[in-house]
Amino acid sequence: MPLTQFDTKAALIVIDLQKGIAGLPGLKDAGEVVARSARLAAAFRERGQTVVLVNVTAPAPGRTDVGMRTFAFPPDWAELVAEMQPESGDVLISKQRRGAFLGTGPHEALQERGVTQVFMVGIATSAGVESTARSADDYGYNVVFVVDAMTDRDAEVHRFCVEKIFPKIGETATTEDVLGRI
Repeated sequence: MPLTQFDTKAALIVIDLQKGIAGLPGLKDAGEVVARSARLAAAFRERGQTVVLVNVTAPAPGRTDVGMRTFAFPPDWAELVAEMQPESGDVLISKQRRGAFLGTGPHEALQERGVTQVFMVGIATSAGVESTARSADDYGYNVVFVVDAMTDRDAEVHRFCVEKIFPKIGETATTEDVLGRI
């Protein structure tokens, strides 16, 4: 479902636009995702809306089909990309899971600000973005996916999320749609 309205109290949630993830090989249009996300963040801030910047600082625990996560991250891996540096009033979240809500506090910060709607951008569509959006939906936020401001290492998985999963969780929009409504 396309974006129907822009709530009075909204937040932009920026998932994992950090040096180690934005620079991964195989990401389609990562530079464009960062640029669009930065434009959205600037517009949200300009209008007094909340910006939540999320980075991941450790791999999620547990075993997966691709093996144990025992590697060490390079020293600047978790640093946000230059275009997404925090500004006064932003909420900073460092996570150790796929989603940004579990054990990190964004729900409380958003409630304190009266936020009812969250706009999702970032990397990866099928991991951090989807996991965070599912939690936001569980908490009762109106979720909007800015589909041209997110990407995944697997273009088919990205497409599947956008076309099949996201319409079940929230609304979808493009960067221009959101900028035109904010």
